[in-house]
Amino acid sequence: VMAAALAVFAEPLLRLVYGSDFASAAKSLRLLLPGAVLFAGGLFTMMTKRNAIGILIGVELVLNSSGVNFVAFDRYLGPGRIDGQITTLFLIVLAAAEAALAVGICINVYKNFATVDVDRAARLQG
Repeated sequence: VMAAALAVFAEPLLRLVYGSDFASAAKSLRLLLPGAVLFAGGLFTMMTKRNAIGILIGVELVLNSSGVNFVAFDRYLGPGRIDGQITTLFLIVLAAAEAALAVGICINVYKNFATVDVDRAARLQG
């Protein structure tokens, strides 16, 4: 539903801005739309969740959206380029390391506070 509404409202604007290059702009919008949806979902998840696991899922969605956008821009800028795909591979490795570290922190917080609620575990002592 959201994609259809965006297509209806974005088409006249894209035709106005890009003119004869509308097909290229529509293709780039089609490639960037999944990344934007993932980013919005991740941002919403990070802002609304109270437990650490939910926030971690939101961070992973934001990282995945940036990977999708890297690949989309790589596809849009020219065939035969693999810069976006290589960057996305590094991003996947970074996301895996971040997830492992965050799960370790969540386990430690659960041991100390018996909850993963970030509001209740706001006061950490070293």
